[in-house]
Amino acid sequence: MAVLALDGVLRRYDWGSTTAIPQLLGVEPDGRPAAELWFGAHPDDPSTVVETGVPLDRVIDEDPLTTLGAGALDRFGPRLPFLLKVLAAGTALSIQVHPTLDQARAGFAAEDAAGIARDAPTRNYRDANHKPELVCALTPFDALCGFRPVPVVRDVLAALALPELDFVTAALDSPQPLRTAFTAILEHPDIAPVSRAVGERASGRGETLHGVALATQDFPGDAGVVLALLLNYVRLEPGEAIFLGAGNVHAYLRGTGVEIMANSDNVLRCGLTAKHVDVAELLAITDFEPLAQPRWPAQRGVFEVPVPDFRLVTFEVDEAVGLDDAGPSIVLCTSGAVQVGDVPVGAGHAAFVPAAEATTISGAGTVYIAGAGG
Repeated sequence: MAVLALDGVLRRYDWGSTTAIPQLLGVEPDGRPAAELWFGAHPDDPSTVVETGVPLDRVIDEDPLTTLGAGALDRFGPRLPFLLKVLAAGTALSIQVHPTLDQARAGFAAEDAAGIARDAPTRNYRDANHKPELVCALTPFDALCGFRPVPVVRDVLAALALPELDFVTAALDSPQPLRTAFTAILEHPDIAPVSRAVGERASGRGETLHGVALATQDFPGDAGVVLALLLNYVRLEPGEAIFLGAGNVHAYLRGTGVEIMANSDNVLRCGLTAKHVDVAELLAITDFEPLAQPRWPAQRGVFEVPVPDFRLVTFEVDEAVGLDDAGPSIVLCTSGAVQVGDVPVGAGHAAFVPAAEATTISGAGTVYIAGAGG
């Protein structure tokens, strides 16, 4: 099977940038938010093959052995195990957390058994898969990622010196400080005044509180503003990345990046959102261990992660390079123009490389190659 040029699927959410993805594609912005550009075979919005207009998931369904290869087919079944996106955040996404594979399977089965419609707004589990993800910045990228160490949280609270936060300080004295503080914020009977006080005090107070300041710009009075005090704020420079494993509480705040994830849509939200929040389920799946270093380094352009579903490789193309991944791959160009086999791929476009397809990447540009992990 030959290399296939793909059309990405544009997803419009209110938090999306109005300019970043149009600029990547070389088209005029139309004033509407363009949040994500999907490349993959997710059943909700599969990419289509440019030449035929056939969705990529149908191409895989018709010949899974050729498209995926025996190894991926044996490990993941007849589906592409990853989804690749360009994500462009103009305002904050919700603070969220994703389940482990076992938690997703159990939660999905339980909600099915309870008769909760899969598109119901109160549904926690849309499928039976986990959703670890990695985002690599294309522009400066602001995010919240994992819990700060408890001494750092104490310092942040002391610097704010707000009586409204005494309940959070007290919670940190418990045997499970981060869990207790997280729960106290989510279950506070009137969090809006606390959130507004935090937002007013946090503005202009430096990098440590910059994530809190961005959150309050977008969601004044929301519990997520207070939750952000517990979370690491990170500013990624282009080429830097964060990995969000199961249980990691996180939120993307501003910027454009390449995101890769397991092929799932399981999201439990806890702040910066008007959508459903299930506190009991959040507490069941959240990892309350502090995350001392939120950045996830690459080794010679390869982002290896501790899950089998995906890995991400990035490099500058300036001469012909052989693509030697034995599994299925998606090659995304983010600048310049390259050729994947016989398929030209410009900025904001991609190509699907079937398993074991010997091919080369040539031209001049930046590419991100999504494939299954080891």
